[in-house]
This record gives sequence, structure tokens and C-alpha cells, in this order.
Amino acid sequence: MDNIDIDSLVMLYGKAVYGFCLRLAKDKDNADDLYQETFLKAMEMCNKIDKNNNPKGFLISVAVGLWKNNRRKYARRQRIAPEGELNEDMVNIMCTNMSTPEEIVILRERCAVIRTAADKLNDKLRIPLYMYYTAEMSVEEIALALRIPKGTVKSRLHKARKNLKNVLEGYQYG
Repeated sequence: MDNIDIDSLVMLYGKAVYGFCLRLAKDKDNADDLYQETFLKAMEMCNKIDKNNNPKGFLISVAVGLWKNNRRKYARRQRIAPEGELNEDMVNIMCTNMSTPEEIVILRERCAVIRTAADKLNDKLRIPLYMYYTAEMSVEEIALALRIPKGTVKSRLHKARKNLKNVLEGYQYG
């Protein structure tokens, strides 16, 4: 794989990888750094990328590895910098279809509650959840990227959803 192929990976999977990095890093500056580091590492490891065998999963697993290695640095930065808004564009799009200001406020509050609850999950539940919803990876791709069985991915997704459901029911949104 050469630089031209890396460019095609950026074009194909860049948005999904960036969304995942943004959710994982929790603010735009750290997400930008993680995203850049991911593709720099991919360039270094270009001989290990198989375009026919889940390249998006490979890129996401590189991002997870880099994030885990830099967790202390990110934690220190998160105390200083506020959390970024991943789905602000989606909320704005959804708000244009709402008929009343009350519905818009409720939607924004619900999104904030979900985001906060997801961020409080432990890494074993949060990372597969973000991979599934923000990077739009399948269970099989997540299993390959994290090097765990598919059943484990399904179990972790189920536990994460159950936890989020309990939080929403506590806020009377369920």
C-alpha cells in the first residue's frame, strides 16, 4: 500500500474515523490530534493494511491504541478544555424539523443526557458503543478491530444500551 492508497482510505473512512476520534477524545483539539496520529501511524504501517480485510476496523483499532497510550495526556487536557459537541449538527438538523421550541429544548437535553451517560461508561462498554454508532462499524468489524469475539462485542453493546436505557428512564425519557 502506498500514499495514494492511504489517500483513498482517508476519503473512504476519514469521516467515520474522525467521528470516532471526536467521541473518544471528547474535544475537537484532541480529536484532531488523534485523527492525524491515526493516519500517520497508518502510513508507517501501510504494509500491514489489507484493503480487502476491514481497513476501517484497522484504522479504528489504531486510533484506540493511540488513545489508550495517551490517556493521561488527554485526561489532563480535558480538565482544561471543555467537551466538544459531536452531534451538534445532527441536533440542529433535527431541530429544523421540530414544530415547537419545547420539542427542540427536550431534544437537546436528551442528547446531552445520552452523551453524558455514554461518557461515564467504562472503556470496555464505551469504545464498542462509539465504534458501532459513531464509526458505523458492524459487530464483526468491531470484533476484528478490538481482537475480541463477536459475542463479547454483542454483550458489551447490550450492556451499554441497557445502562443508557436506565439513565433515560431515570430522566423519564425512556
